[in-house]
Amino acid sequence: MAIRNVLFIMCDQLRWDHLHHAGHPRIRTPNLDALAARGVRFAQHYVQSGICGPSRMSSYTGRYVASHGATHNRVPLSVGEVTLGWHLRCSGRTLALAGKTHVLPDTAGMRRLLLDGQDELAVLLREGWFTLLDRHDGHHAETQSAYAHWLRAQGYDGADPWTDHVISVTDPDGSIHSGWKMRNVRWPARVREEHSETAYTTDHALRFIEAQGEAPWVLHLSYVKPHWPYVAPVPYHAMYGAEDCLPVQRHPDERGPGIHPAMREFMEEEVARSFQRDDCIATVRPAYQGLVTQLDDHLGRVWALLDRLGRWEDTLVLFTSDHGDYLGDHWLGEKELFHDCIQRVPMLAAAPGAPRGVTVERFTEAVDIVPTILDALALDGAEHVVEGRSLMPFLRGETPAEWRQYAISELDWTFRGARRRLGLPSGQHRAFMIRDAEWKYVHWSSGLPPQLFDLRADPAEFQDRGTDPALEPVRARMREALWDWASRLKCRTTLTWAEAEFRTDRHKAAGVFYGEW
Repeated sequence: MAIRNVLFIMCDQLRWDHLHHAGHPRIRTPNLDALAARGVRFAQHYVQSGICGPSRMSSYTGRYVASHGATHNRVPLSVGEVTLGWHLRCSGRTLALAGKTHVLPDTAGMRRLLLDGQDELAVLLREGWFTLLDRHDGHHAETQSAYAHWLRAQGYDGADPWTDHVISVTDPDGSIHSGWKMRNVRWPARVREEHSETAYTTDHALRFIEAQGEAPWVLHLSYVKPHWPYVAPVPYHAMYGAEDCLPVQRHPDERGPGIHPAMREFMEEEVARSFQRDDCIATVRPAYQGLVTQLDDHLGRVWALLDRLGRWEDTLVLFTSDHGDYLGDHWLGEKELFHDCIQRVPMLAAAPGAPRGVTVERFTEAVDIVPTILDALALDGAEHVVEGRSLMPFLRGETPAEWRQYAISELDWTFRGARRRLGLPSGQHRAFMIRDAEWKYVHWSSGLPPQLFDLRADPAEFQDRGTDPALEPVRARMREALWDWASRLKCRTTLTWAEAEFRTDRHKAAGVFYGEW
């Protein structure tokens, strides 16, 4: 049966290795394991940035960060960028949203175009061409959001029920503590599980899918968890202990005398210093795993509805994450840098007629999501704009003869205190990762040395060989590959390739006869 619907699921800050089918021995993720068994697992899937905003903008545009320009959180996506929602609208479809996007509107660009009102176009541009069922980005108080009003209707009184209940906890003595303090996340959230962010977002998605009947639809179901604050409701807060968690991956050499300057300063960030404590790791990792299992349980509700409605037979289901989480690995917390625990994320896909239980080891990227959806729905692939590649050949049981040999990620670290501690002024401070099957190379601007990791000899990425004289030929080869990637970015986005072909060598047809003797 043809694909009529798309369910594009993304969660926030989920590591690739925190799923049971990916090798975690103790975590419980039966529904995501079932999705992997139903379809294709892309085991070498990489994001285009280890930060929510730029990573998601690459997922929504199909374009690398250097192309779309939203390089960090709170950096607006240009009003001129074309997103999945617009591509779908060109075919008469809409892109519904339940959950998070991190889209920040380009208010300056909209003012320039006189689009600062409440008309339909302005609203769609502000939201990146998503049609909102409910947007909930989490991470900070939203006192007037739909979720806040809904919580008050459920009896959670106060001006800020998210802060007071969703991310606050109660200790065994009945005292209330803030979930912003990671030492407190061993205790349960004050909100009931059925009123948590994960449950709330799932409820919106279920109502939407059921309401569509036999009409085709595209839904982005986007969860804010397991992102911090790492506060889980009963029973997920106590589902795991430290003994159920993966061992922390860090090595004394990473903090040795040859440490890269940027790494040294990122290790001085407050979140990194916290995660350098063993008690922080032992407290947060179990709560993080509980949030993952809660997410998986609610996806079980989604799978059950797809079963009941027969939607597996005409729906493409994609599941991924926007980046991972250090959780103390490499003496770091949070995200941003280029280790695999940040850049490599889950990617599962199921579609009618797709192979079952197949694992693909080729490099795939977040920019591949948009062309995959357009291909699945038999829509124009917008090749003059989109920089990713459709994954549908793999879902049709095909093996593409040519495929990318490396993965790319980018970082704009202008906004981090690390930049100031290195004495660098505000401006262009960027880094680029290129990773193939054997090596990971990171080019840093601002005069900083490169990094290089031998992934065959050092798969845990403990030994930085970026200044090893013996490896200069490797670095030269990786720099050349990085330049090859940069030279292929698509900056001419206002003409299709067909239009460019039509305009080629047409000057005489336009009445211009230069060059004749």
